[in-house]
Amino acid sequence: MDLKRTAVAGTMESSDIMVTVEPRESGGIVLELTSSVMKQYGRRIEQVIRETAAELGVENALICAVDKGALDCTVRARTGAALFRAAEQENGTWEVGR
Repeated sequence: MDLKRTAVAGTMESSDIMVTVEPRESGGIVLELTSSVMKQYGRRIEQVIRETAAELGVENALICAVDKGALDCTVRARTGAALFRAAEQENGTWEVGR
């Protein structure tokens, strides 16, 4: 997936996550994560974000996430939405049953 612009998905509401994605030329995925539950779930949130980016073929990006206690499914959905918006794609494949 080729990222073309900066994009955002999500809110700062409780049980949600705001994900901002910026394209990068190189350097891989750089993830900046802030979470109200960082000690308990920080590694899992990071894993879900990185897995989602990898599944969509994103190799280089700056991903900033501010988590307010979102479930894995919400983290995956917000990350995917931000990446599709950044790539200016509207025809994403959305799956159920993960």
